[in-house]
Amino acid sequence: MERRSFIKHTGLAGILAAGSAPAFAQAQPEVKWRLASSFPRSLDTIFGGAEVISKRVASATDNKFQIQTYAGGEIVPAFGVVDAVQNATIQCAHTAPYYFFGKDPTFAFGCAIPFGMNARQQNAWMYHGGGMALMREFYKDYNIINFPAGNTNCQMGGWFRKEIKTVADFKGLKMRIGGTGGLPLQKLGVIPQQIPGGDIYPSLEKGTIDAAEWVGPYDDEKLGFYKVAKYYYYPGWWEGGPELDLFVNNKAFEELPKAYQSVLEAACYEANVDMMAKYDALNPAALRKLLANGVKLAPFSNEIMAACYKATTEVYDEIASKNAKFNKIYGPWKAFRGDEIEWFQVAENRFDNFMVAAHRSDRTRK
Repeated sequence: MERRSFIKHTGLAGILAAGSAPAFAQAQPEVKWRLASSFPRSLDTIFGGAEVISKRVASATDNKFQIQTYAGGEIVPAFGVVDAVQNATIQCAHTAPYYFFGKDPTFAFGCAIPFGMNARQQNAWMYHGGGMALMREFYKDYNIINFPAGNTNCQMGGWFRKEIKTVADFKGLKMRIGGTGGLPLQKLGVIPQQIPGGDIYPSLEKGTIDAAEWVGPYDDEKLGFYKVAKYYYYPGWWEGGPELDLFVNNKAFEELPKAYQSVLEAACYEANVDMMAKYDALNPAALRKLLANGVKLAPFSNEIMAACYKATTEVYDEIASKNAKFNKIYGPWKAFRGDEIEWFQVAENRFDNFMVAAHRSDRTRK
């Protein structure tokens, strides 16, 4: 039999064509998930973390595993994503865990709590300091497995209609603030408000709130807060390194092929690194733009920072005395934070402080 006839009749040509496709893609099933974000689509940085995950998962599986992303409110309310994942309404959500401290303050350890760790320290705690195991044990009660999937780095202290010169200036102030940051401020007279990102500007504009914190220059400038509140304070001591997570329904994750589980976890690693780098690259120009628009930039005074730290410690101790789940994580978290602070002051802080002084000197000479 001629070779050409043999190929035609045995279908070898088809077999060879199929063989040219990745073996991984051929062997794996098609999976389609829905991801609900807690963030508006207009923010390419923080909402973008979900898109990084979706694109990487699809490209790594030859589009066999697809995750469709939805912005906050499109299919699930921004603050309703935990319930949706827990109840398997959706397979996963991209969110800031501290949004759900009302369910249990312990959620905040998966994101940030006041005077906590910076982004690098948070990663160290989660990946190599025991934080991941502690949080996953806690999340089991919500049918969730978590994956770090973004970090904004240290955030700004927010936008205020009036100057904040002393602790007394906080009294009666209605402020949009996420997570547990509002608890110590409440002790100082602030009235905390939980408002999704997309609703902050109209609330400031109408005077429903007097102040608001969001993320930092790049996102804040996009949302236009400077148009209705000129005083921009720093740092956001309640968010030294707030982690964003991908919350995945436990059963949905367990049903994934092992290869897909690995791909999803790797995609979350990528989103985590990418978001931090993106914010660091974009914030400097955005801050210059804000200043050019008349924004008044100022640090919180040492007096204010000290009062907030004292109030924060009191809040932690109060919660830990009443909440066994919080207390179980608080001890190891606090010990790890102490070690990180001691290490960072040896090399990082000395280097950073010198470079700030050197940069100022260079600018003066110019």
